[in-house]
Amino acid sequence: MIHLKQPIIVEGKYDRIKLESIVDSLIITTDGFGIYKDKEKMALIRAFAEKDGVIILTDSDGAGFQIRSHIKSCIKNGKIYNVYIPDIFGKERRKEKPSKEGKLGVEGMDIAVLEEAFQKAGIFFGQHPAEKWLSRSDLLSDGLMGRQGSAMLRKRLLDEMKLPEHLSTSGLLDVLNRLYTREQYENVLKKVKE
Repeated sequence: MIHLKQPIIVEGKYDRIKLESIVDSLIITTDGFGIYKDKEKMALIRAFAEKDGVIILTDSDGAGFQIRSHIKSCIKNGKIYNVYIPDIFGKERRKEKPSKEGKLGVEGMDIAVLEEAFQKAGIFFGQHPAEKWLSRSDLLSDGLMGRQGSAMLRKRLLDEMKLPEHLSTSGLLDVLNRLYTREQYENVLKKVKE
């Protein structure tokens, strides 16, 4: 069991139940889009973000990224740690049919996949984010933004790195700077450009 001082923000109660098996931390649910109207819960999340930071772990579908983006936009002064789960297609056991996009949410992830997501974000082992070695201008010059075909190239890069397809440019920069070396990035970029 991993003890964390930062609370983890997830979408629903089944996500919370899944995480309770691997982490000892306060787990706050957004109740899906309910966070948009719950001013008290958002104030609590802001307070935690200002004190020790918060960990955001939403599903990798469009709705999950919308919720993540809303929370981030409400936190002006505070620390946010983003944990991303990969795009894995399937259906949760308790559901009759797959989600709209056909992707597993946090509740459907294997424990090993969740642990790896936390490790990649530098959460479990006291890792600190590396110095930022990649900037928006690098993405521009590498053809990953601001050019014809950049969206397709970025999608191929995300697929190759097993990252969620809805990851924004800012999110991509955050992930690349935290999880990869320049050499790893250049190798993957070369591969997807071929």
